[in-house]
Amino acid sequence: MPKMKTHRGAAKRFKVTGTGKIMRRKAYRAHILEKKSSKRTRRLAREAELTGGDREHVKRQLGL
Repeated sequence: MPKMKTHRGAAKRFKVTGTGKIMRRKAYRAHILEKKSSKRTRRLAREAELTGGDREHVKRQLGL
């Protein structure tokens, strides 16, 4: 059976850390930032860890 191809859309959106965690960007940080507080935009700038069923789905897409 041939190798599984990496889902290129997923590869651009998720990053795997050295310990194997899958990190993602947070939503609501792309535009209309003027009305959002600085505290909120700083919090949204951080990456978040992927958990639960989403993690298993993305692991398959990334070929892990």
